[in-house]
Amino acid sequence: MSKKNEIFISVDIETSGPIPGEYSLLSIGACNVDDFRQEFFCELKPISNNADPKALEISRLSLEELARSGKSPVEAMSDFLAWLRSIAGVNDALVFVGFNAPFDWSFINYYFHKFIGSNPFGFAGLDIKAYYMGVTGCCWADTRSSAMDAALNPTKKSDHHALHDAQYQAELFRLIRRKAM
Repeated sequence: MSKKNEIFISVDIETSGPIPGEYSLLSIGACNVDDFRQEFFCELKPISNNADPKALEISRLSLEELARSGKSPVEAMSDFLAWLRSIAGVNDALVFVGFNAPFDWSFINYYFHKFIGSNPFGFAGLDIKAYYMGVTGCCWADTRSSAMDAALNPTKKSDHHALHDAQYQAELFRLIRRKAM
């Protein structure tokens, strides 16, 4: 069996609440960790009116506006899948990378399975926080983005826009990977 080339995809999302199915995936931002020019962004129509006001306050997204202007979940996930396929060949393995990957991956996994039938990332994601902890030997409390910023000095910052945050996360991941080598 030949080893597949791994393509690390930084993914960030904004949602209307804490769990998929009951709350909506509102936006997806993604980029190739090693080539920021390969990027994806879309906003989605909500699948329900359930919302945690704090989630909407953080993202500054409106369920009403997205109901009018967002893509249907089928269209959004089809577009995301097409973008992923455009940068990954048959001998490539897509690796989901996220800052608190379990949260972001759970929504992406749910939406891919519900609206497309399968998840091109498979059943797991690489968590930047856990990776940083493993590389540096720090405690969990020191995996906050503010602590990583102070230690790694990234040029990008988080602003709760899914694409910008995916690019910020990709930079963090690259800086940590460099530390690990």
